Amino acid sequence: MKNFKKIIIIGVIIIIVIIYAIYKNLSNNQYQEINFEKDEIENKEDTENEKTIDEKNYIVLHITGEVINPGIIKIEEGQRVADAIEAAGGVTQNANLNKINLAYVLKDGQKLYVPSIYDEEEKEFITENIGKNILDESIENNNIKININTATESQLENLSGIGPSTAMKIVNYRKENGLFKSIEEIKNVPGIGESKFNAIKDNICV
Repeated sequence: MKNFKKIIIIGVIIIIVIIYAIYKNLSNNQYQEINFEKDEIENKEDTENEKTIDEKNYIVLHITGEVINPGIIKIEEGQRVADAIEAAGGVTQNANLNKINLAYVLKDGQKLYVPSIYDEEEKEFITENIGKNILDESIENNNIKININTATESQLENLSGIGPSTAMKIVNYRKENGLFKSIEEIKNVPGIGESKFNAIKDNICV
């Protein structure tokens, strides 16, 4: 009788151990499946993020002047002058940001010059990849107008009938009399009469 009870107890213990082992095995498999699914989701998210980064288009610029790290920089396509300056480490204490358009959208291969407060001559702030001033090309395509208050002599020479001598007179007039208040005021510059004004009035602004 005692032996029979012992056998029953041992049998019950064996059954409990087997049940526990089966439960443990099932739990581990379930845990592994959950982790596997989690890893799959994370890997998918990482792949999507990498794909998004790879799909971004970048442009390369040459930035000079009053920035902390002048040289070749890489920014996203569609970014502006302000973004390029930030990518170059920001400006120095001598930078004159009032002279440039920080919102201008840049293109690949352009050169950007950040002016100094000590610049005495007019500078070309943005030049194309062939070294031509961006304003010169825009005028030929009638996309924008020359600002006679900020244009350099070389930019003014792109206007119809304006040669080096007249361009210099425009800049000198501006220095002596202040900025033009209207485009008509340019007729006060020696050498610019009514006919020459009519030839350039559609391509200038103040």
